[in-house]
Order: sequence, then structure tokens, then C-alpha cells
Amino acid sequence: MMMNHSQTIKAFLALFILAFFWGYNWVVMKSALQFAGVFQFIALRTGIGAICLFILIAMMRKPFKIKCLPTLLLLGLLQTSGFTSLLMWALVEGGAGKTAVLTYTMPFWVMLLAWPLLGEKLQGVQWLAAILSAMGIVLILDPLHLGADQFSMFLAVLSGVCWALAVIVAKQLHQKAPELDLLTLTAWQMLFGSIPILIAAWLIPAPVIQWTPYFIGAVIYNAIFCNALAWLLWLYALQRLQAGVASMTSMLAPVVGMVAAWLQLSEVPNHAELWGMLLIGLALLLISYFSIKQHVPIDSAMAQD
Repeated sequence: MMMNHSQTIKAFLALFILAFFWGYNWVVMKSALQFAGVFQFIALRTGIGAICLFILIAMMRKPFKIKCLPTLLLLGLLQTSGFTSLLMWALVEGGAGKTAVLTYTMPFWVMLLAWPLLGEKLQGVQWLAAILSAMGIVLILDPLHLGADQFSMFLAVLSGVCWALAVIVAKQLHQKAPELDLLTLTAWQMLFGSIPILIAAWLIPAPVIQWTPYFIGAVIYNAIFCNALAWLLWLYALQRLQAGVASMTSMLAPVVGMVAAWLQLSEVPNHAELWGMLLIGLALLLISYFSIKQHVPIDSAMAQD
């Protein structure tokens, strides 16, 4: 399906807005943890987010019916429970900027894990991207000079691995049930993944939540802007652009997060960390470029929605 120039501009505008929402949220999440325990904040974020997504499904008259329940449960545990909990834990222990960059190594881990799990071998420029990502991670972690934030960086990398596993499970789910609506899938996995988080929030002792204006705003920002509205923007762009082009938004978000943490939280990276971030950014650029070259327009695939 051919698109006019105006539609293309609107699709890219949606991606830029989305990248800002997700990128700046690293600073918001880091700041919000001053007013609530980790699991209390995550429970509010994912629980309200799931409710918002189900409201969107009803408003858009999307199907509520689900298939492949065990796979959806696994996806929820990886994407919502595991990924979100690990990144928030990393934020408690360390800085927002490095956490954002290390978490968004997800495409690198997808490339490596897709080889044994999906039979998709690394090809051409992917090898270079993998080497650059590995070098960047080593520079940021700096194993020869262990510091207080090493554990935080390990958690951030682990959250990226968890996200990558979720991507692979989602891909396997799409192959098994291609008719499953993306928004419906997202809502159900978020609901299932919220259950362990709600249990943890109930059982693990934590200070009483301080319902300050900032914290209330942070919850609203996470639940509505970074979940419900963000997924609407994502679907809007995905219907109008190639999948590889749309996926490039994952590169811009950590850049926004790093710059925001630098300016607002005074998290100034040292030279090794800065070079590591640049290498990871270059690797993600290469991965995205390769993705764009390999993917085809998905208008026909999205038409069934």
C-alpha cells in the first residue's frame, strides 16, 4: 500500500514522541523510587498500565480472546516480571544513564540467542555489531576497576537479556498464532506478568508510599504515557512504516535517557563509559541498518488487524 508524504511524516513524528516518552522515563523512574519501594512502584506501573491497555482494546474493539496460554504466561514472566523488575532494581543500585544504555543492548542479545533458539545465524555486519557491543559492554563494566555500581550494571545487562528472551518467545508465539492481535497480546502478558510483582509488593517490607505530586505524576506518566499511549503510537507507526525502520526507535530512547540523566541527575559518564556507550550505539545503528535492509513492508500483515 502506497503512503503519501504526510502519512510518513506523522508516522516518524509518532516514533520521535515515543522515543522521548520511553527515554525520559529512565529519569522519572529513578526519581520516583525516592517515594516508594521498588515493587510498589512497579506494581502501580504495570497494574494500571494493563488496565489502560484493556480499556484501549475495548475502545478500539479489538479481540479479548487469547490463545497459547502457557506461552503468554512465559512471555509475561520474561517481559513484565523479569525485565521490569531487573531494570528497576538496577536503577535502585546505580545510575539511570548507564542502566538505560545497558538495558537497550537487547538487540545484541537477540542476535546471539536467536542462533541456538531460532536457528538464525549471525551474518555479515551482524558479526561486527556483536563485537562492537561486546567491547562497549566491557568498557562500561570495566572489570579491572570494580566499583560500587558493578552490581547495578550487571542487573541492567541481565534485564536486556531477559527482554531479548521475551522477544524470541514473542516471535515464536507469532509463528504459532499469527492471528493474535498485538495489542491484545501486550495487555494479557502485562496482566500475567503483573501478578508476581503484586505478590512481591504485598509480601516484601517497604516504606509507606509518599503520595507526593511528583510520585503521582510519575505513576501517571508510566502507566498512561509510557504504556497505553506509547503502544498506540507504536502501532500507528508500525502500520505505516517498515518493521526495521520502526524498530530504530529503540536506539533513540537510551540516548534520550543518557542525556536526561546527565543534565537532570548530574550523572556524568567517565571516558571509558562514554566510549562504551558510543560503541554500543554504533552497534545498534548497524543492527538497525541490517534490519531495514532485510525487512519488507508489513502493510499486508497489519491489514488483518
